Amino acid sequence: MPEQLKPILQNLLDFGPRRLAIMGGVLVMVLAVIGFGSVYLNRPAYDTLYVGLERSDVNQIGLVLGEAGIGFDVASDGTTVLVPAGKTAQARMMLAEKGLPTSANAGYELFDNVGSLGLTSFMQQITRVRALEGEIARTIQSISGIRAARVHIVMSERANFRRDQQKPSASVVIRSSNMDSGRSANSIRYLVSAAVPGLSPEDVTVLDSTGTLLAAGDDPNNNSASQSLSVERTIEMQIEDNIRRALAPYLGPDNFRASVKADVNTDTRQTEETIFDPESRVERSIQVVKSNENNSQTSSSSPTTVEQNLPESDLASTDGPQSSEQSERKEETTNYEMNSKKIATISNGYTVTKMSIAVVVNQERLAAILGDAATPEQIAARVADIQTLVSSATGFSEARGDVISVSAVEFIDGLDGEPIAEAGMLDSIGTHAGTMINAASFIVVAFLMAFFGLKPMVAALSQSSPALSGPEEDDSQRTLPSPQAANSPGTPESAAASLAASRSGSTPLDELRQKIRPAPQDRLARMVDLNEERTAQILRKWSHQEAS
Repeated sequence: MPEQLKPILQNLLDFGPRRLAIMGGVLVMVLAVIGFGSVYLNRPAYDTLYVGLERSDVNQIGLVLGEAGIGFDVASDGTTVLVPAGKTAQARMMLAEKGLPTSANAGYELFDNVGSLGLTSFMQQITRVRALEGEIARTIQSISGIRAARVHIVMSERANFRRDQQKPSASVVIRSSNMDSGRSANSIRYLVSAAVPGLSPEDVTVLDSTGTLLAAGDDPNNNSASQSLSVERTIEMQIEDNIRRALAPYLGPDNFRASVKADVNTDTRQTEETIFDPESRVERSIQVVKSNENNSQTSSSSPTTVEQNLPESDLASTDGPQSSEQSERKEETTNYEMNSKKIATISNGYTVTKMSIAVVVNQERLAAILGDAATPEQIAARVADIQTLVSSATGFSEARGDVISVSAVEFIDGLDGEPIAEAGMLDSIGTHAGTMINAASFIVVAFLMAFFGLKPMVAALSQSSPALSGPEEDDSQRTLPSPQAANSPGTPESAAASLAASRSGSTPLDELRQKIRPAPQDRLARMVDLNEERTAQILRKWSHQEAS
């Protein structure tokens, strides 16, 4: 054993077994109390069991937990149930066995509890509509910001004597956690119309929990102008996001601001075009016509003489002029088919006609990047580089007439140039009040245990006591003083005098030790004060026993 530990071990052995046992017990008790206090004061009292519950679910869960003997609490919002730490798993298993929580928006699980015996077609149709409403409501609640939703669907009924078929319609009531719930109204309309057969978005009405109409069939926000503005805003946000991704790693997210204005043409265009190719032709038909003509003509005439007037003589006729004509004609007609191409284009997209981009950069950040000796020319060159980077990230086009501006300015702190008030000491104390209270409670418990438990015990053990050093006395001797002490001169008066004399020169530790275990003189004085006659009888009895 090392020489340094031998004195320590010897000192411990000098205390004796009883003193060591008492000191060990005190140490174990102090450590146990400190450990229990630290664990109890620093652990959360309750853990979250479920959040976003309906009031009916909260009531049913409270009844089940109360019957099971599990403590619970409900948060201030009325939708969160808390249970003691360590009981979360047990409570959830028990509630799952009971089928809780059950939301009011029951979906297709309604058919699990519907028996087929005695179920009419009307009841089946109603159950189907209820299940469809519950499923749509669950989907709507999954949208960010929507805390609760309720859907009502009116399905068309087939009637024998109805000429026109009734169209389905729907209404939705939502409760959102933010004030900008109108942005999701149009999406909810299309969601409901897509889930119900034959339902158009114009027949879906959306309201919020305050009764404000968010979207209806004649909603002016559902026109072409609103759609154009939505497309413009989407494009502007995309371009701003491109600028942010390009400059954030270089300048930091808080050292630049970008603003984009895009002019978008969302007109629907339909183009039809027919193209003929003169270089490509195909013979469609050939027509050939042939004709031959032959014409011959002869004429005879008699000569004019005197003899023509003589009746008795016959003169012979002489041949006249003759003509002959012959013609031949051939016609050939060829029809060609020209190759053609017909193009029909319908465009429902958009076209960016013009774009204006403005970017401001924190001048202090540029100076920090360039160094303390940065000149205005270096800053201007760096701004030009940033402008080139922004042009590449946004698809800048001079031919389209786009405008871009990048400037280095000094950023201000706070809003409107006013500095932001820093959190004071009271705000910090209020934020960490719970932690400070737990820490203070832990320190107080440790101090009380050390002051009233460990310190008096160590002080008492450090002083030599006859009860601990000598042999153990009998119970009767520790309870009452000996007869010699009782027969000493002045019995009660001398005991009181000796007590006063001892107290005059005693220390605070001696007084504390006397309070814990009074001396025989003190106990005799207390007995005299309580009952003098009884004390005298006891003393006389002791004197008779001593005399005998």
